[in-house]
Amino acid sequence: MTAHRLLRPRWLATGGAVLLAGVLGVALLLQNGGGACAAPPTSAKHKGKATFYDLAGATGNCNFKPPADDLYVALGRTEYSAALSCGSYIDVTGPKGKVRVKVFDSCPECTPGWLDLSRTAFKKIADPAQGVVPITYRAVPNAKTPGPFSITFAEGSSQYWWAVLIDNHANPIKSVKAKGPGGSWMTATHADYNFWIIDRRTGGGPFQIKMTDIYGNTVTAKNIKLIPQKKQATSVRFAGGSTVTASPPTSPSASPSPSPSHAKKKASPVSPSATPPLEVATVEPTPEEDLALAAAAPKATC
Repeated sequence: MTAHRLLRPRWLATGGAVLLAGVLGVALLLQNGGGACAAPPTSAKHKGKATFYDLAGATGNCNFKPPADDLYVALGRTEYSAALSCGSYIDVTGPKGKVRVKVFDSCPECTPGWLDLSRTAFKKIADPAQGVVPITYRAVPNAKTPGPFSITFAEGSSQYWWAVLIDNHANPIKSVKAKGPGGSWMTATHADYNFWIIDRRTGGGPFQIKMTDIYGNTVTAKNIKLIPQKKQATSVRFAGGSTVTASPPTSPSASPSPSPSHAKKKASPVSPSATPPLEVATVEPTPEEDLALAAAAPKATC
């Protein structure tokens, strides 16, 4: 029997409308109990099931474009954890093999342990004709990314209100702070569509943006200019676990509008329920480090 998935409404929002979308998103989460017991997957091995879907739209709820390898996953509300999991990586093992996927989207109907993969990713671990398969999966701390952090201001950002999308961070980001010349640190709030928002007068920049992951690693990017809809590459990474301060290249590369939105998802017919990247070695935790990372990760609280 083929089960039809719910289609998710796509919210096109810019400027101050982003805040309204965020309020609506939080209201829906509270109404559906999505905020309770929420936490990203840990580096410990988990058991679950996988299905697949075809993306209807340009982005997922995390507001990233699909990765070049088309290997991504949507998580249920609990593990999506109000966008905390966005941009992290998960190793998924199924009947046919293993695949590494980027957390890219949310799946409102998915229960804990149910991973909704891209069709390309599902083919790596199982025959698509199966529709649903048992899996094991684990988060991958310090996973290798296509490049260092990138930071993109949303359309409508100004010295009175701004929102940024951060990509290529691999580890879930717990907090973001920013300050302009001569200013003090301002704390951003994280919307469930994955933009970090400062809803107050920020000044015209350029900014230092300090980011801390769930394992306690902190990096600071300098000289981030207030240029909406331009992807600014930095030279910082969480990998290595040390505090790093760096400035981005002088010329930000163009990027399509990062319109904060909720992507529609189309049901799978067989699903039943210009800056070159910096090369770094992949950092895989040892069993002892696995235990330490699992201990450092946020715990589900009810």
